[in-house]
Amino acid sequence: MCLSTVYRNAMEEASIAMKNVMKIECREGKVILTDLMDRTLEIQGELVQANLVDGFVIVKEN
Repeated sequence: MCLSTVYRNAMEEASIAMKNVMKIECREGKVILTDLMDRTLEIQGELVQANLVDGFVIVKEN
């Protein structure tokens, strides 16, 4: 199972949006994240990069 940490705008500890993300959806200008505990978070923005081997995702927030 590949879980990822999602960062807002830059890969820095202070900009972590959510950890243990298992699902990412992009629709209507939003990135919707769902973690292992089925919690969701919507970020107004776009997906910039996803590296599932290293377990990180960067979302550019609008």
